[in-house]
Amino acid sequence: MADTDPDELERRIARTRAELAQTVDAIADRVSPKRVAERTVSDVKSRATHFVASVGDALGVTPRPVEAGEHPDEMWEEERPELAPVLIGIGAVLVVGAAIVLWRRRRRR
Repeated sequence: MADTDPDELERRIARTRAELAQTVDAIADRVSPKRVAERTVSDVKSRATHFVASVGDALGVTPRPVEAGEHPDEMWEEERPELAPVLIGIGAVLVVGAAIVLWRRRRRR
């Protein structure tokens, strides 16, 4: 008899409506352009932080947050390593690579 009790049915309907309203609100919040943008910005910030940390690890330095008004060159806690040899090496690799590509193209003709 509890299944046909009008008061019980009304309570179930009210509970179901409340649950449905919560679900619809959660979906609307999740697909809201503002929320999507916030999640995207958060994700980009997280990835950028990870990238900066990995570059710092690769160079052997530890980055620290830069305060407003500070000079950007002062954002590294340790002495900055000499980058000239690294850049010269990268340039040499690029020149050799370009020379190989051009040499192969000329041989095909």
